Amino acid sequence: MVRKSSADLAAAPGVPILAGQRARGGILALMRDGEPKPEEYSRVTNPGRFAVLRDAAEHLLDELTEHYTVERREAKEPLGEELYRTVRLVPRMPAAAPLAVAFTEFPSVVLKLGRWYEESLPNCGCDACDEQPDLLAEQLRSQASALVEGGLWERVRRGVGGSWSEVCLIGRDLNVRRETLLDSAEARSARREGFAAAVQWAPWPRRSAVA
Repeated sequence: MVRKSSADLAAAPGVPILAGQRARGGILALMRDGEPKPEEYSRVTNPGRFAVLRDAAEHLLDELTEHYTVERREAKEPLGEELYRTVRLVPRMPAAAPLAVAFTEFPSVVLKLGRWYEESLPNCGCDACDEQPDLLAEQLRSQASALVEGGLWERVRRGVGGSWSEVCLIGRDLNVRRETLLDSAEARSARREGFAAAVQWAPWPRRSAVA
């Protein structure tokens, strides 16, 4: 891990910030006249279409395991109040951040990077949001690629109401920034582990080519 100043964390290469942006514009959007109807926010017409995200995640995990020196672990891990199958890739270089994918029943996947970064795909799944599985699969891959290339920064800072995690994920056409209020125990633990200053996780080490 490489520690950066707060100015480094705040600086942004010339790409837009995608803060929770959702992939929209599918067939439902084409059929819709104007803004979504109120009932569309509580309706999911075809949740099975998101099952392709599981296949995309499995392929991504296999690909990363093949090309990078990581330890692959699989277990039932808590997510909210439930336990879900979770595959975790832990680089053999401690300075590189781990990646995990949880497979939920919706069907959906939850991508976890480093200490705090978390992305649910789809984020909602309702007809109003009209998230598109193919675009979400691209989003899954682009965020994982940004991590692997060393594009994740994390730190804990004091702010209004307590301590906050601050996360920045930067990659090709990707610049995501998020802040989350932490409980006191997590904030203390993060500071003990060096996150009081901005930490940039290292790129993942590649496997040696076999002749």
